[in-house]
Amino acid sequence: MGNWRNHISIMLFAVLLLGAAPARSAGVETGEPVITADSAILVEAVTGRVVYEKNADKRRPPASMTKMMTCILALENMGVRDLVTISPNAAMTEDSALSLQPAEQLDAQNLLLGMMMVSDNGAAVALAEHMDGSVQNFAQRMNEKAKKIGCTDTNFANPNGLPNENHFSTARDMARISAYCMRNQEFRDMVKEKDAVIRWESPRGKFYKMENTNELLGKYEGITGIKTGWTNAAGGCLAASARRGNLELIAVVMHAEDTQTRFSDAKKLLDYGFEHVKMHRDTAKERMAKPIWVKDGKECRLEAGPVSDVSYPLIHGESVKDYSMEYELPSIIEAPVKKGQVVGRIVLKYKHKEVGSVDMAARQDVPAGFSFLSYFFVGFMSHLIK
Repeated sequence: MGNWRNHISIMLFAVLLLGAAPARSAGVETGEPVITADSAILVEAVTGRVVYEKNADKRRPPASMTKMMTCILALENMGVRDLVTISPNAAMTEDSALSLQPAEQLDAQNLLLGMMMVSDNGAAVALAEHMDGSVQNFAQRMNEKAKKIGCTDTNFANPNGLPNENHFSTARDMARISAYCMRNQEFRDMVKEKDAVIRWESPRGKFYKMENTNELLGKYEGITGIKTGWTNAAGGCLAASARRGNLELIAVVMHAEDTQTRFSDAKKLLDYGFEHVKMHRDTAKERMAKPIWVKDGKECRLEAGPVSDVSYPLIHGESVKDYSMEYELPSIIEAPVKKGQVVGRIVLKYKHKEVGSVDMAARQDVPAGFSFLSYFFVGFMSHLIK
């Protein structure tokens, strides 16, 4: 009888001990990073292949990471030397580190630096108004661009990320926007700057010395950008990119508990990626080309090629043999076509599952116009395809 009671006591003690023991994090068990932010993702920059994710499709306020979209639209739609006049609306926007005043003038380059480095909200409004006349019109342009890039759960209501119930995104979409922006060299040059001086055109002589809010710059090996964000609703946000050798990674964290945790979380993600991901270069972009017929153009066809060398991100020792490529290109495209215009993509598959892609772009201009082959032959083919 006593032995039976002893066995029961030992079993109860064991149950209580196990219940009191702290639960092990899944990250500890799998070797994955333990991220405290509510949402996060780590991707390889060229193909977009996901290396790690946590609640990556949960809607969150993106805070000032929004300004990545504002910046790339400005670079694509206006000259960096364009003169921008500060409106009363822009000057009154809250959290303006530059203390912008109505009727002051700066060129777009300086406003963009102020917006990206010290997250000036008024600068974003000034750029939006310069391009589209109003914040509302510019937000429409932002949303159209987001869809074109491939974002599936993003809606912008303003150019700076100030709180708005209709302003949201996800870690996955923010990674897509980050990767797109980092393909632009002017954008890359801006977001890697640790400190800078911006100067006004009017009043002449006014300047502002600033240091980038991205504290990983100059401290993390290979860091190349990108953008911080913070509001009470959004928590700590950060899109961070780093390159070592031929591998560039993009980490996005959203709703970190404070302004410092976003940096430590991003560092954990990048460390994990550089430890577990290797790039295998498959084919140089110069050696890959596909023809596309052109309708109603001065030439009847063009060549499309990948925007970068085709390389495979291999995770945890994956085999190159399990990768395959498929081209997604139209048979016929309508003129005009601009050199560099994205016309399709190479889909990368690992064990027959899509894991990333590389854009295909036109390698020459084809203006709208008349050529015999384009008008009659390609026109005839287009009717057959329909």
